[in-house]
Amino acid sequence: MSHERERRAAVLAWRYGGLEGEALLEPLITREFRGRIALLSSFGSEAALLLNMVARIDRHTPVIFLDTGRLFAETLAYRDRLVARLGLADLRRVVPDAAEIARRDPDATLSDRDTDACCQLRKVEPLARALCEFDAVISGRKRYHGGARRDLPAIEADADIIRVNPLWRYDRVRLEQAFAARGLPPHPLEAEGYLSIGCSPCTDRVAPDEDRRAGRWRGRGKTECGIHRPRVAPAVP
Repeated sequence: MSHERERRAAVLAWRYGGLEGEALLEPLITREFRGRIALLSSFGSEAALLLNMVARIDRHTPVIFLDTGRLFAETLAYRDRLVARLGLADLRRVVPDAAEIARRDPDATLSDRDTDACCQLRKVEPLARALCEFDAVISGRKRYHGGARRDLPAIEADADIIRVNPLWRYDRVRLEQAFAARGLPPHPLEAEGYLSIGCSPCTDRVAPDEDRRAGRWRGRGKTECGIHRPRVAPAVP
């Protein structure tokens, strides 16, 4: 990790680490990383709130959408609906390298054989290329998701970029209240029991008594796709 990036993340965490939502986003989008920050969005079940927050601050903020080629048609339709509704002016659709897909997953069965390799090919590698021009990326991760996200901070750094998590302290009740207050539409698949939505081969319905992310990579001992490699920002020396 770059020592300069690590130190900058620490300073930002000291300044803004107790904030959340638009209060956290506004100084980072308009001042600290002006023109060098992007929002990463899956346009999944909880995505509309963060997209709305960013659009209120600056609708020209780049929104990076990873189109893996294995997404639900409902997700693509929801993306188009939200982009139009929120006036998002810089949607960037990022796709896997076609030659690599042909070489490593020609019959689209890699997800059945090796989910980590599939995520690497269809998510991690394309996103790494897309983020090269940015100093910071905005994430929709939240502590209530559990697992590796349980101790998520507002601002963190990894080897390549500073990550901002504006909804880090939000739970499901707050999310539902915010969706209602802002009049945001739910993802169409939520009504069918899909509560955490990714690629169709690796997303399942969730039972009422299950964790919200239980339908992701069900039965495979996997909880993250690999695009988030967080490292909590250290204290300022």
